[in-house]
Amino acid sequence: MEVCYQLPVLPLDRPVPKHVLSRRGAISFSSSSSLFGAPDPRQLSQRRGAISYDSSDQTALYIRMLGDVRVRSQVGFEPERRSSHPYLCIDFRTLHTRLGYGSTSDSTAPERRVHRLLSFQRYLHSSRMLRGVPQQIPLHILDEDYTGQARCMLEKVGNWNFDIFLFDKLTNGNSLITLTFHLLNQYGLVELFQLDMVKLWRFLVMVQEDYHSDNPYHNAVHAADVTQAMYCYMREPMLAKSLTSCDLLLGILAAATHDLDHPGVNQPFLIKTDHYLATLYRNTSVLENHHWKSAVGLLRETGLLSHLPAEDSLNMERELGSLILATDISRQNDYLSRFRRHLDQENLCLSNASHRHFILQMALKCADICNPCRPWELSKQWSEKVTEEFFQQGDIEKKHKLEVSPLYDREINTVGNIQIGFMTYVAEPLFAEWTRFSDTRLSQTMLGHMGLNKASWGALQQEQTSVSKEAEPSSAGAETEGAAARGDSNTATAAGGTSSKEIPQGSRES
Repeated sequence: MEVCYQLPVLPLDRPVPKHVLSRRGAISFSSSSSLFGAPDPRQLSQRRGAISYDSSDQTALYIRMLGDVRVRSQVGFEPERRSSHPYLCIDFRTLHTRLGYGSTSDSTAPERRVHRLLSFQRYLHSSRMLRGVPQQIPLHILDEDYTGQARCMLEKVGNWNFDIFLFDKLTNGNSLITLTFHLLNQYGLVELFQLDMVKLWRFLVMVQEDYHSDNPYHNAVHAADVTQAMYCYMREPMLAKSLTSCDLLLGILAAATHDLDHPGVNQPFLIKTDHYLATLYRNTSVLENHHWKSAVGLLRETGLLSHLPAEDSLNMERELGSLILATDISRQNDYLSRFRRHLDQENLCLSNASHRHFILQMALKCADICNPCRPWELSKQWSEKVTEEFFQQGDIEKKHKLEVSPLYDREINTVGNIQIGFMTYVAEPLFAEWTRFSDTRLSQTMLGHMGLNKASWGALQQEQTSVSKEAEPSSAGAETEGAAARGDSNTATAAGGTSSKEIPQGSRES
């Protein structure tokens, strides 16, 4: 049974209000107010309350839904439902009147509101009313064989060839929860920071749930993979002897939440579709700001750090944001140049808190894009997943006559050429500098895997090219045979034979 829910949106022709109501910061497309009537004020007053997270940075406004607080608001929209892809579920043509979408030939037709269709079970799963209630459906009880194998894998969680896909299966899709909890406990951070076990578990469950499982790449498994890689980097001798307990906690939390509530599209897509988050963050690190604020919202909602002094928890939130914002790929050259400068001048001092934090930023950047450095069997899977997510965005852009983003057109790009380009211009320069900083067996292993993977993609590209070239002569031969068949038919007709109106044989073959 499908249940239809109406989702209000933020009008584009109004300035971004100070108090923006957002359902856990979920991604949705904005719309012209001419397409949507203003919501009923009575509905606004009946909503579960909203509170704004104010900051001196006016681009960092963020809203959280909290408890039973009821707040009346004059804002022209309400929080949206989450846990689905709005751009896949609603009529895109009604979103941007200035682009010509939504115009109808029948001007007298009654105005229609856009609705998102969610299954009843999906809506219940995403309902806030279920927050904090033990899940009864998704978390099935695993038999002892599976849990035993998962425990065995956790004993080798520091190995670079850790298979996160297998681990996710063994934990029944709960790799992020299980892995993050294990690492926090292994470092003794739960006891050291006196983290409440119930709050911690609830926080991790909510983090995993806020990743979109429909995304081929930016999902909870990717977050778990990045967290495992971050753990490997923090165990490197240069970092292991210098990082404080606070650094370790921040590194693990940042890795687990660095892509929280990722919509499966990139920043340029949000900008050219006039998404309200692009306006809110002034087209700068839009997704990364959203990930950070979503993480802060969950920390506050669960009260995970509420027992700490207020100043300490605020500092941790700011440093968490600094780490997550560093993953913005558009700022890659800025961070890489600074890293290279430090290494050239040999002035990195890990007893300095700011230098340690910068190295954590670089470690998270490496962990975020370390897929080309994994063994081929793992790297190939990640490459196919991220490329499929690119192509899905390209399909949406084509469908709605938007300019297709570079590398996002499945008709002119392949997994191989995208990966070779990414390794050449993004991954190799970054990991070369990381190896200068930490020239260990792990660093050499990563560079070795990346070289082999790049060669493998090159070989696959050549193989595909040769196959396509072989196909061309065969198709030409088929055309020649078709022409000969048509010539024989014409000869037979001229000789007085019967000729039907059938399709020529050559056309059938082609």
